[in-house]
Amino acid sequence: MTTQSPHHEKESGTLKITDSRTGKTYEVPIENDTIKATDFRKIKVKPDDFGLMVYDAGYFNTAVCRSKITYIDGEKGILEYRGYPIDHLARHSSFLEVAFLLIHGFLPDSNQFDTWNNKIMVHTFIHENLISLMKNFRYDAHPMGMLISSISAMSTFYPEANPALSGVDIYTKNKQLLNKQIFRILGKMPTIAACAYRHRIGRPYNNPINTLSYTENFLYMLDRLSENDYKPHPVLTRALDKLFIVHADHELNCSTATMRQVGSSLVDPYSCVAGAAAALYGPLHGGANEAVLRMLEAIGSVDNIPNFIESVKQKKTRLMGFGHRVYKNYDPRVGVLREVSEEVFALLGRNPLMEIAIELEKQAISDPYFQQRQLYPNVDFYSGIIYKSMGFPTDMFPVLFSIPRCAGWLAHWAEMLHDPELRIFRPRQVYIGKHNQSYVGVDERPHPPTDAAASYKSDMSARRAVSEVGNIPKTVFKLPETTFTKTKKKVDSPATTTTSSSSPPP
Repeated sequence: MTTQSPHHEKESGTLKITDSRTGKTYEVPIENDTIKATDFRKIKVKPDDFGLMVYDAGYFNTAVCRSKITYIDGEKGILEYRGYPIDHLARHSSFLEVAFLLIHGFLPDSNQFDTWNNKIMVHTFIHENLISLMKNFRYDAHPMGMLISSISAMSTFYPEANPALSGVDIYTKNKQLLNKQIFRILGKMPTIAACAYRHRIGRPYNNPINTLSYTENFLYMLDRLSENDYKPHPVLTRALDKLFIVHADHELNCSTATMRQVGSSLVDPYSCVAGAAAALYGPLHGGANEAVLRMLEAIGSVDNIPNFIESVKQKKTRLMGFGHRVYKNYDPRVGVLREVSEEVFALLGRNPLMEIAIELEKQAISDPYFQQRQLYPNVDFYSGIIYKSMGFPTDMFPVLFSIPRCAGWLAHWAEMLHDPELRIFRPRQVYIGKHNQSYVGVDERPHPPTDAAASYKSDMSARRAVSEVGNIPKTVFKLPETTFTKTKKKVDSPATTTTSSSSPPP
């Protein structure tokens, strides 16, 4: 988590701690409602002890940076980018303007925005070698895997952007170089995403049109066939722009924390973004809206909702799209998504899953079971339905999440680089393993767990499992008993087994 300034001034003070083991009392300074974890190091039983550590699995209550980018009040359901409420920005701004706000800390004037927009759109073109790389993926490659790999590969195209090659302080000394990478990443992300989509459906990649708007160009690259005058519908363009705004940043979530952690080593921003995108790929993060769709499809109809809710309360199934690590009230992004859904449905027709979703929300939030647990719909509950209604396959959902989240990732990366307290991320652990073990020879060791090296075989290896693979020289290590080695013992006999000096086949 980040520490943020609230709408009222926080008081400073001290925290008094008495260690019951020694009877000693310590004072720890309080600043911005936080205390430094390193202040606990002075709490010891013996002078040569390491000192007290703070254990927080999953970082439930640990702040690792000070940030001015995004403010969240989970109890009140507030989300602000640089002090601007999310619903105001979604209704009145554009995604590229919001990206400027997140990265630079203020809204641009018209000249600044024109320059910003032009620089990003000029950088929507990707290198032909990168296109060749993407075309070499399997025909059924997951778009998110293609996106992550392609972003990572971009680091090899720009060696001047790599601090390992050009100097650790290149970004703190050269603002133009830092901005150049921001233009490149924001510009090329939708192009890479569109190429991954076109690859998935077996169609040739489209070149960007940098005279279109950011989201308009993305939709063009997705859908244009051979037309010279194809233009996406303005309702869909604006709907996607709003979706990009609400997904642009969300404080120190899993992927943004990854961006900061990888970036703390001062590696290039392309590697950082690839790492952050990989974190977002997980089903507990960027893949959650797909799980909501599956849940709604499994419910099937409004009539089945009461039985479904009862099964959730009996812990027989899970209610997806409800609850949030931070929010204990309505996710403020949900209201924006409800508006976007109606705009999309007015153009494309109402998705039948929406009726199930609305009724499920109504029954769940009126049930004391969910009220007591403060479970309310989150952004994933409606975003998947909207994307599905717009014609996106479910495996594109995390890709659609990654494009706008790049703005937040880059904002945190730029802020981190200029943080005087920046240190390479190196969390501590609580060691609970063994000590003072003595090395034992292989013949004297106890039998290891049978699943220590367990794996599985494909059906294609069945013939090889019962066939001769040559006379493999023995080594000092004994192979564990497997179906293969047992079969070999039956096939081979002392009279026919010989030792060969030739190498085994690869």
